[in-house]
Amino acid sequence: MEKIPVRHIKGNTVKSDLSQNFSIRDIQDLLSGQDMLQELHRHDFFHILILKKGSGFHEIDFTNYTITDCSIFFVRPGQAHRLQLNAASSGYMMKFNTEFYSSENKTTHSYLRKAGRQNQYQLDENQFQRILSAITYIFLEYNDKRENHQEIIKANLSVFLLELIREQSKQPIDTANLYIQERLDAFLALLETNILAHKQVAFYAEMLNITSFQLNAITKTALGKTSSEVITEAVILESKRYLLATTNQVNQIADYMGYDDVSYFIRFFKKHTGFSPETFRQNFK
Repeated sequence: MEKIPVRHIKGNTVKSDLSQNFSIRDIQDLLSGQDMLQELHRHDFFHILILKKGSGFHEIDFTNYTITDCSIFFVRPGQAHRLQLNAASSGYMMKFNTEFYSSENKTTHSYLRKAGRQNQYQLDENQFQRILSAITYIFLEYNDKRENHQEIIKANLSVFLLELIREQSKQPIDTANLYIQERLDAFLALLETNILAHKQVAFYAEMLNITSFQLNAITKTALGKTSSEVITEAVILESKRYLLATTNQVNQIADYMGYDDVSYFIRFFKKHTGFSPETFRQNFK
């Protein structure tokens, strides 16, 4: 079974714990005057583009974005994406894993989860400059490696994430809506790690210590979808990733997704996409 290509963090400095868990690069240095073209792949880390100037396109889990100035792209671990970034682009590319930023800290983990709800942020000049100041400080500390540089990087990373969270919604959040969003985030996080083996609403409700009825009410309120529909979307998304990013046969993908009956998997996929798996691969690859 061919896996979707997964990229890992590669340090560009002297070996250290930091280089294995965090990196930030100046995009102009990275491009060296040439366009960047990355085929569909995924990461085991958070991959963030902060673009002061930019043009090209970015596809994240089959949603297409046009790259423009003052934009930020936030790709979570496991998401499939492809990127074309033109040579004149400028800004930073930042990569880090959970171990570096929030492995034991619930507060910082919540920052990551909340900021990661959105894959693309389009900002005005003033908003972008506020965020860019924190990123520039991170870049300087990463390269200078002065005393306590890791702590300073993490502190500025928190500022960056909090600024993104601010941009998501300018409206006050009441306690009821906050609870719903927290439960929804936890449900979606469980889906990412359990979808291959578990596709029943009751399993996730039990993991969240709520009833299936309560979970369904949460997804209906937050997304306008039943919990079953959210699970189905997760199955279809992972199937699409494997159809487009690997050469695996449909029966191999069906087995990987937890379906013993390939005919059922084909019918299921066609019902929810309008295409058979093979037709989808031919039309969209």
